[in-house]
Amino acid sequence: MLTCGIVGLPMVGKTTIFNLVTNSDFETSNYLTGKTEINVSMANVPDTRIDFLANLYKPKKTTYAQIQFSDVPGLVRGASEGKGVGNRFLDGIRNADLLVHVVRAFENKDVPHVDDSIDPMRDIETVNMEILLADMDLVEKRIERIKAGKKIKKEQEAEIAVLQKCLEALENEVTVHNIDLSAAERELLVNYSFLTDKPMIMAVNIDEEQLRSGSYPEMEQVREFAAEKGIILLEICGQIEMEISQLPGDDRKEFMEDLGLNESGIDRLARAAYDTLGLISFFTVGEDEVKAWTIPEGLNAKSAAGKIHSDLERGFIRAEVVAFKDLYELGNMTKVKEKGLARLEGKDYIVKDGDIMNIRFNV
Repeated sequence: MLTCGIVGLPMVGKTTIFNLVTNSDFETSNYLTGKTEINVSMANVPDTRIDFLANLYKPKKTTYAQIQFSDVPGLVRGASEGKGVGNRFLDGIRNADLLVHVVRAFENKDVPHVDDSIDPMRDIETVNMEILLADMDLVEKRIERIKAGKKIKKEQEAEIAVLQKCLEALENEVTVHNIDLSAAERELLVNYSFLTDKPMIMAVNIDEEQLRSGSYPEMEQVREFAAEKGIILLEICGQIEMEISQLPGDDRKEFMEDLGLNESGIDRLARAAYDTLGLISFFTVGEDEVKAWTIPEGLNAKSAAGKIHSDLERGFIRAEVVAFKDLYELGNMTKVKEKGLARLEGKDYIVKDGDIMNIRFNV
């Protein structure tokens, strides 16, 4: 299952965005009071293909691809030294597949900024530094633990060598992702789950005036930074998104059109998280259920069948495959088959995004 950790300073809108993307209702101001619990909930990945298939098959159940989001307490400068609520809760997202960094650009005198002013680049640097220091602390403690042992084994000597290399890089503000390591060195670090080795999405939380004007403080610098680092950048108005989420469907569409929005920022965030890790969806359809299955790009049909059930992989014979595009254009499966567009594929067939699959198997 895809997992995302949401990080940022306090009072930047992390929990608001978390609530929106997961359809939750967690308190949004708790972290000013020193609360350190991590909020965890599931989010559907919006997919108009699933909407079409559900409308076509009228199933008893419709299941979208899902992402688990974790919303952690806000970091502050010095969190690694115990300031604010500290950073110990970061261990709770070390196993996350990617990080979503929420950055505040919105103005609101009723929501104080922890540093008393709106400065997105300063905030980005603060959070990135605290994440880096958390990784440095992890490395230092592991080195100390190995050296404290009665006897250092040969493999531990190799581990210390690569950890020292990481420590030196981190001290020079180089993330683990950007350290020049061999495949063998990377293998020694496989169980560490460094925060600075994870892909990141940056979500800049803007206000309505900034949304309408298409500008916010330090916008060009933020965009340049994201481009330079290869970070996906989304600009989301949490306040407006909350209002949109409370409207009925028709009013929601009209409101978004008035703001010049084709889709909500929350939908873009969920899909960007999915796409960032190179994941795709294939579908199973029927009267009982229409379901999206999440797989890494490049997976073969037999392994994909195993995502549905181990028996399907074990007894795999063939996969009947229809491209979503063909079904969408022709309107029903009967016409697809009449056109000869339903294919039988073997176990080595590489599943494509949007494939509709029916697995033939015998156990």
